[in-house]
Amino acid sequence: MTQRVLTTESGAPVADNQNSATAGAGGPILLQDGHLLEKLARFNRERIPERVVHARGSGAYGYFEVTDDVTAYTRADFLSEVGRRTETFLRFSTVADSLGGADAVRDPRGFAVKFYTDEGNYDLVGNNTPVFFIKDPIKFPDFIHSQKRDPFTGRQEPDNVWDFWANSPEATHQITWLMGDRGIPASYRHMSGFGSHTYQWTNAAGDAYFVKYHFKTNQGVRSLSADQAAELVGKDGNSHQTDLLQAIERGMNPSWTLYVQLMPAAEAADYRFNPFDVTKVWPHADYPLQRVGRLVLDRNPDNVFAEVEQAAFSPNNFVPGIGPSPDKMLQGRLFAYADAQRYRLGINHTQLPVNAPRAATADNYGRDGLHATRYGSRHDKNYEPNSYEGPAQTDAAPSAPLPVQGWTGTHEAPAHTKDDDFFQAGELYRLMSADEKDRLIANIAGGLSQVSRDDVVEKNLAHFHAADPEYGKRVEEAVRALRED
Repeated sequence: MTQRVLTTESGAPVADNQNSATAGAGGPILLQDGHLLEKLARFNRERIPERVVHARGSGAYGYFEVTDDVTAYTRADFLSEVGRRTETFLRFSTVADSLGGADAVRDPRGFAVKFYTDEGNYDLVGNNTPVFFIKDPIKFPDFIHSQKRDPFTGRQEPDNVWDFWANSPEATHQITWLMGDRGIPASYRHMSGFGSHTYQWTNAAGDAYFVKYHFKTNQGVRSLSADQAAELVGKDGNSHQTDLLQAIERGMNPSWTLYVQLMPAAEAADYRFNPFDVTKVWPHADYPLQRVGRLVLDRNPDNVFAEVEQAAFSPNNFVPGIGPSPDKMLQGRLFAYADAQRYRLGINHTQLPVNAPRAATADNYGRDGLHATRYGSRHDKNYEPNSYEGPAQTDAAPSAPLPVQGWTGTHEAPAHTKDDDFFQAGELYRLMSADEKDRLIANIAGGLSQVSRDDVVEKNLAHFHAADPEYGKRVEEAVRALRED
């Protein structure tokens, strides 16, 4: 086997990679040692800004296979035929902690799927919970600030976390999810994923449906108690990454079954809940789950930085037959996600291998910028319209238009019959077994009892009372007992 030759970035062979060039055996280092300078300069620039949220992540490649005919609801090409397979990349993540944080913590998990379809990449960016803490993107920066490290103490502060929630009653439903048994998944393989937001499907006839995505884990849902998680973090902070990597290496390929809930667009206005409010779910009794296909992960990335850290997702990456809804949080993310990657990775991040389309070649008039690698032929024009043979627009609309009406300005969403911030949180609580309720109360009280301000505690307690009288009473008693110790 021929020995590979070490080279500089420009391809020149390196004669000595162990000793810097100096003026004599004991003299100072010389500026002319280009290999040394290149190594140090490159090392200084190896890190890029981590994601503001979802920084700590793991990922794997796989495929999505259609198992059921859904052509009556969407004309998306990759969903057009039973048995059809599409290559995918799935990134899991925690939300609040930094890149160096532990895996087994109480936090929502990102569940972002990139479908490399023949019509371009489709990104479905969701979580392992069907709901979220807030329903308007104008609150998102403040929410994340409250969950991240305090600017003075440099740590996550219960005072900040619970103060924001005290003044955001719409978070009560998600808090009940997060503090419940599914708040700390045992592994990425043993949790389900959700699109969380409401999206739109459009069929070949132009009929529009609003859709919710549910990826049900085929490994079964397994979670950790607070004590089990603390013990695991102490043993292996990378527990979920380790589990995913080793499972795929052993051929134990994890899979999820995709189901959807479908609402004819005409029914949205009169539905009892606001169907575009991400703090609420659609009860399955109203819109049953319909099976679509199977998602399988069968290949680990070769390089975590290149493929997981540089993976960029945007919910604005749609394909024909799939589009947005009036979901306010989704509308905000249509801009924010891609813009975050433009900041982190540069304007040409879509040309990186993990982000580049597979079967379809990106063909547009975007040019230049940092790290540009895609160019046309020497005679291609960089403007449109033109009289040459450059790419031209299609006449087909990718999805049905969304109706708009009224005056511009800031507006609250129209009220539906059961649009309050507490009803569904109470429904979730009442679905829990006695043991589940015990653990939920203990988890909430453990955090809320650390809050220093009485008025913040009282505001939060009022939310739990509003969700369910028993729920509020038990949290109040548990918090009082802990604060009196």
